[in-house]
Amino acid sequence: MRVLVIGSGGREHALCRSLKLDPQVSEVLCAPGNPGIERYAAVYPVDPLDPGQVAELATRLRVDLVVVGPEAPLVAGVSDAVREAGIACFGPSREAAMIEGSKAFAKEIMKAADVPTARARACTTEEEAAAALDEFGAPYVVKDDGLAAGKGVVVTHDREQALAHALTCDRVVIEEYLDGPEVSLFALCDGSTAVPLQLAQDFKRLHDGDGGPNTGGMGAYTPLPWAPEGLTEQVMREVVHPTIAELSRRGLPYQGVLYVGLALTSKGPKVVEFNARFGDPETQVLLDRLETPLGGLLMACATGELGPDPVFKQGSAVAVVIAAQNYPVAPVKGDVITGPQGTEHAYVLHAGTKWADDDVVSDGGRVLNVVGNGPDKESARQAAYDLVGRIKLRGSHYRTDIAR
Repeated sequence: MRVLVIGSGGREHALCRSLKLDPQVSEVLCAPGNPGIERYAAVYPVDPLDPGQVAELATRLRVDLVVVGPEAPLVAGVSDAVREAGIACFGPSREAAMIEGSKAFAKEIMKAADVPTARARACTTEEEAAAALDEFGAPYVVKDDGLAAGKGVVVTHDREQALAHALTCDRVVIEEYLDGPEVSLFALCDGSTAVPLQLAQDFKRLHDGDGGPNTGGMGAYTPLPWAPEGLTEQVMREVVHPTIAELSRRGLPYQGVLYVGLALTSKGPKVVEFNARFGDPETQVLLDRLETPLGGLLMACATGELGPDPVFKQGSAVAVVIAAQNYPVAPVKGDVITGPQGTEHAYVLHAGTKWADDDVVSDGGRVLNVVGNGPDKESARQAAYDLVGRIKLRGSHYRTDIAR
């Protein structure tokens, strides 16, 4: 089958790489792509936020499956347009994708489905926000209700900072703080059933030791040997299945991946957030370890034919994000990137790059993902960081404690 991936980041690079390894996939295409993706897929210009453009391109290329990577195209209705053109699509409808597009909608679904999560209030005025902050107390958790590329959340003990963030948003969700480590579980859904991928953990804060502001993610690893036994089964039972059942009850069958961000609290796992697409950079490590061919899995989701749980390889994978100078506030773009593209147990995925004449240059905040693998977590970490240290990008920075 011919597969078209929509997007241009590290997640899409990882998707194209894995699809290229699937014997069921005859050709991988990507739009708009990036310089790294060109190794695995023919790339085409497209506005990923224009449903008509994407559907027209998929029709013209005669693809069998479209895989929508980022959240913004999903919320814009790209999946709907592709399906209306008669092409199978991996990615929820515009209405179902609001489980990420609106924090308030996600909370509404969770309440109706009796999914464990933090108590929360949706606020549109300063008075409402101030009252919610006082109700829940510190640490204050303030989330922009809409899409914010993983950077719309402020967690702070400073009430003034929390209120100031709330006032920069048209609508916010303020909720109680959830204690405990966070983990990510991705569930592949075909509209009526779901199967889990293995657990992963990402590192949202900018600096070592979880310091600094939230980012789109500075690194990730899988598997999690410390995770409680039976956690995946519990989350599928208490979170995933009730959620997709509630969406179906509302006439919104969910086809794609449901990302469940969890806090392992003292009172059990609770949902921090839902995403309507593969998380970034957790996808990069999960696909490194996935043994079941990816193309068949994604097509099964798109056509309502999911089978057994996917199989993962033994060993570990660790991804480290190399970020541009001044990320996440005002990333510096246009600097030349040099260094090796891979070693025996590590390789580079492009996340924010472009061509400038014959050079690959930075073109985003998170510029590269370096993925290392090995028989255990420490060997995977070592492989990733050995390669990170040989890549040159002026002013770039990265965390040194991923998977530690």
